[in-house]
Amino acid sequence: MTALTLSNLAATAVPADAVVIGLAKGESGPVIAPGSPAAASVDAAFDGGLAAALSTLGAKGDEEEITRLPAPDGLPVPLVVAVGLGAAPESGADYRAETLRRAAGAAARALAGSEHAAFALPVGGAAGIAPVAEGALLGAYAFTAFRGRGFSGADSGPLSRVTLLDADAGDEAHAVAAERALVLAEEVARARDLVNTPPNALNPAGFAALVETAAAEYGVETLVLDEQELTAGGYGGLLGVGQGSASPPRLVRVGYAPDPEGAPTLALVGKGITYDSGGISLKPAGHNETMKCDMAGAAAVFATVLAAARLGLRVNVTGWLALAENMPSGSAVRPGDVLTMYSGKTVEVLNTDAEGRLVMADALTRAGEESPDALVDVATLTGAMVLALGKRTFGVLGNDDAFRDLVHETAGQAGEQSWPLPMPAELAEGLKSPVADLANVGERMGGGLSAGLFLKEFVADGVRWAHLDIAGPAFNEGGPFGYTPKGGTGSAVRTLVRLAERAAGGELAG
Repeated sequence: MTALTLSNLAATAVPADAVVIGLAKGESGPVIAPGSPAAASVDAAFDGGLAAALSTLGAKGDEEEITRLPAPDGLPVPLVVAVGLGAAPESGADYRAETLRRAAGAAARALAGSEHAAFALPVGGAAGIAPVAEGALLGAYAFTAFRGRGFSGADSGPLSRVTLLDADAGDEAHAVAAERALVLAEEVARARDLVNTPPNALNPAGFAALVETAAAEYGVETLVLDEQELTAGGYGGLLGVGQGSASPPRLVRVGYAPDPEGAPTLALVGKGITYDSGGISLKPAGHNETMKCDMAGAAAVFATVLAAARLGLRVNVTGWLALAENMPSGSAVRPGDVLTMYSGKTVEVLNTDAEGRLVMADALTRAGEESPDALVDVATLTGAMVLALGKRTFGVLGNDDAFRDLVHETAGQAGEQSWPLPMPAELAEGLKSPVADLANVGERMGGGLSAGLFLKEFVADGVRWAHLDIAGPAFNEGGPFGYTPKGGTGSAVRTLVRLAERAAGGELAG
């Protein structure tokens, strides 16, 4: 992981491979972004002509625009990197956190292969430290675990060290903000690593083993139910989905409980399909190659529990990882089969590619037995949600409008795009089965909403619940942007950590 340091030294006193400054759009051309004494010292090294030099090179100050130019004498770096911040805020106002986050991420990506960079962006106090630090650390991410022996990575490895130039670096609030950003970035990176790991290296049992090892490092308790225990417990959803694979399913509980009796309890459930072929309802050609990402919900939940423990939040957080591999074989569940779920309800399987809701149903029921104050599930659940909201926004549904809206608001605080959605009662008609209590799919139109209605059937009465469908933003098949890499993104981790912080602050009461 990229190292992070705060420094109150001037930009002229920090040796590095590059210094990063912010460039804003001015009325008559780009201007050095206000609010950073360190950037002002860089401009002084150019005799006040840095913005003009950047303009000559074509820079305009557009958001995430990257412009490089050699540093002059007087700076202990060979390179100046200007990153666009868009229009400057009104006098006295700070830049939006997400603007800073994306700018820092774009700059860190542009410096791949470098050892050390100093960031002289306008942090604007302790509140600005977090987004700049998060963006730089998240933007520096690279997944190289499966590169061959001939790959050195010297030219494309992640930026190794980041120094944030901050005039108030000695302030305790700034140090706390930087430490939180580092923990958050490391746990997002953990989720990204899990999503990027190829399915032949991460089956349900292997995922469970990784969880046990990492959880022990941070004093987080784990419970793993194997196929024998799942059979004895009647977990028909997990067993049904996993019965076609040579790698049997697992249900994993991870728990951080600093105050079991006095602190609020937040339960999280994550979909963990380590590979999704679609089962007998096989996915069409072109839709299988990225299906290692179908466990992104479980990765996000696991990373969140570890982050809560590392940050010492006063909230009891339990994570339930519903792990299975969905494969076609002679033993696979068939369209038309009826499964008896852990809750006792029966489900007619009409489409084996709607498997995520089956494993989630068992985990939701089990999580509800502990009567948490709030319950949130995270899943790459439906293609319908991608069609509705695109590839960068996740949907938020729930059985309590106020709680759903609080989760949506929390995502905004964390810098993640989400949108609150309804669960129209009439769509439940499509989930009726002539032979079982429920069918696992309803009508095609509004499929993301009917999937939420299906999950709602397995949420305990009186438990406030929200469902995050991260099918769009969990895996970036396009080019990298801002602090978001190609591949696994770690979607929902920042939202869930922020929700845990709000729970610790008593904001989930009600």
